[in-house]
Amino acid sequence: MTRITEEPSQHRHLETKSIEEITVLINQEDKSVPLAIEKALPQINRLIGAIVTQLKNGGRFFYLGAGSGGRLSVLDALELPTTYGIPKGIFNVILAGGVDRLAEAPEEKEDEYETGWRELEKQHISKKDLVLGISASGTTPFVLGALTWCRQHGIPTGCLVSNPGSPIAEQADFPVEVITGPEFITGSTRMKCGSAQKLIFDMISTTTMIQLGRVKDNKMVNVLLINDKITDRAVKMLMELAALSDYEKAKALLLEQGSVQNALDYLSGLTENK
Repeated sequence: MTRITEEPSQHRHLETKSIEEITVLINQEDKSVPLAIEKALPQINRLIGAIVTQLKNGGRFFYLGAGSGGRLSVLDALELPTTYGIPKGIFNVILAGGVDRLAEAPEEKEDEYETGWRELEKQHISKKDLVLGISASGTTPFVLGALTWCRQHGIPTGCLVSNPGSPIAEQADFPVEVITGPEFITGSTRMKCGSAQKLIFDMISTTTMIQLGRVKDNKMVNVLLINDKITDRAVKMLMELAALSDYEKAKALLLEQGSVQNALDYLSGLTENK
């Protein structure tokens, strides 16, 4: 395979450049990321379709990764129970070194071939679930081992890699290859690869939540009412969607029902019973 992610940066003698020159060059490189993702949209769409199918059938989704990509997946999964009101355990993360050591970044754990699969076994992984392996290089042993064992046990898998023809992609049922090219700093895949991973995680989780009915129109109607800002946003959502004009009455109804969606269902039930 060709390790494009390890190829030399196209920019030389960076230490001689001014702040203004460096930021312009980084910005130019970053503009290529959405275009690389666009080329991979058919692969991304197939992956999301598989995730939605598994979840609708009672399965779970697992991000599994190491390094920057793995840590970014933690941030994505953490947001979902609050934003979309889904139960914890639907979207999960298996991170090399453990999610509890996120800030320590124990990079040496990515070389452990068997550990990823052992962590999945602890979660009682099954054929109902789907595992997405995350590896910019496409060769990370932690990810490769887990996907290899998943295949042997008939567990559906996808992957997100940034080199073509990688061993990890060969093991995945739904491979996604986003070729972002050499990094601005040679080999620093926290940059363009990381940006691509973040954008794709947003696509995966947001599209999946919409397909699972957690969004109405363009609104997060199942958001958890965890603070004043979100509660105020939810009251205004409810007022708009239900054509209510009294803020305080709408707020009282929202707090009584627990979510915008529940309040809408309650109002719909009143209308049907008239």
